Amino acid sequence: MDSSDKTKFRPTYLILGSGSIGFAVAKELRERDKDLILVDRDSQKVETLREEAYEAIVGDISDPEVLRQINVRNLVGILVLSSDNDANKKALENIKEIISSDVYCVARATDIINKQDMESMGADLAFIPSRIVSKSLARSVERAESLRRGSKLSQWFKNIANGTLAIVVHDNPDPDAIASALALKTIAESFNVRSSILYHGEIGHQENKAFVNLLGIDLNRMDEHDISDFDEIAMVDCAVPGTNNMLPDGTHLGIVIDHHPLGDAEIDADFLDVRPNVGASATILTKYLQELNVEIGSTLATALLYGIRTDTLDFKRNTDSADLSAASFLYPLSDHEVLDQLERPSMSIETLDILGEAINNRQVIGSYLLSNVGVVRDRDALPQAADYLLNLEGVSTSIVFGVSDEKIYISGRSNDIRVRLGEVLKQAFGESAAGGHSTAAGAQISLGLFNDTKDRQTLLRLVNEAVVKKFLDAVGVEDVDE
Repeated sequence: MDSSDKTKFRPTYLILGSGSIGFAVAKELRERDKDLILVDRDSQKVETLREEAYEAIVGDISDPEVLRQINVRNLVGILVLSSDNDANKKALENIKEIISSDVYCVARATDIINKQDMESMGADLAFIPSRIVSKSLARSVERAESLRRGSKLSQWFKNIANGTLAIVVHDNPDPDAIASALALKTIAESFNVRSSILYHGEIGHQENKAFVNLLGIDLNRMDEHDISDFDEIAMVDCAVPGTNNMLPDGTHLGIVIDHHPLGDAEIDADFLDVRPNVGASATILTKYLQELNVEIGSTLATALLYGIRTDTLDFKRNTDSADLSAASFLYPLSDHEVLDQLERPSMSIETLDILGEAINNRQVIGSYLLSNVGVVRDRDALPQAADYLLNLEGVSTSIVFGVSDEKIYISGRSNDIRVRLGEVLKQAFGESAAGGHSTAAGAQISLGLFNDTKDRQTLLRLVNEAVVKKFLDAVGVEDVDE
């Protein structure tokens, strides 16, 4: 070591600015047994720090000479923590000129513009203290809310111990609905409550069939049960009795857990948890399993993870941090061989035919694509076709529809959140007939007067005209054929 080294400080961490944040960070680092030095231009503050056994020097953090007093050989990180944006930026300039680039650099900013400036100047991390505090408080509040919900759900189940519960999912249930119902059934069992999962319609989508069969999920047709035989009723992945399910309008419910927006619907339920910001109902149920310390077996974990992945389109649609957190928790518990099989299901001939009809019959108006596939038996093929057509160049929203069981079934997909697809379909086809999210939605409409049309081709032409016109009116686009 040469003689000049003896006069230089040799910290591991350098803190520029020892205000409330700088001192708090210094205290935390010292408790973690880190060597550090603080720099502040207030000599009285520096003296106080020295009295508390901190290495500290008097200096202006924007002065390059401050850095030249420091032996940077063992320097791991520099934290620029004053409340002065200009001083912090000048300090960053000096660091870039004098210090090696492999030193980790953190900078404090008071607003987003200065934060971006500091990042462009080479800060590895620029942060806004108020945002960190607000996010921390929000997480704390959400945690308290989650605990309260878990406690309330637990108490509800305790009140019906040894009773029976009907868990109702929407018509033609998808993996998210089925997985969520299976999770609620598992929770019910932990409270000695016997439950059955009830559905109406068909499980026609190849992936959905494979999902139920590979995981051996026990589902019961709703029309084969008397709902009054159950002590309580729960709804998962749907919330409004009579809308896309066989429950009578106004049915009193024990539990409702869903992630679809309610709109103006009023729900009569003891326990209501609807979170439109979350991408899948399976995410919400995963959290309850965690809160209530219910054991999650491989089958349930696989079902929930697959439900989250399908409803968020592999985390590319309507995804919240809660979805990612739930998936991360479920991943090591899941059966990945089954997941691999689920991701490669066979495609039925009818689904292939409907996809072909959707391509052949497509009408593109601006960035909107609409396609009438005619009479369908497998309604689950409609969302598959809508997803596929959304990949076509220039298309931001796809609407695929067909006729089955004296109803018109519509499935829509959009990659433009400004369209607010769920609200558009409600506006076009009615609050009770449609619903969904901003990027994925659907509707079921009675054929009504169209039922009197004897000729099939005339029926399909009238349906096409009505659906296309109502949708375009709702989005404020004029049909070019008019």
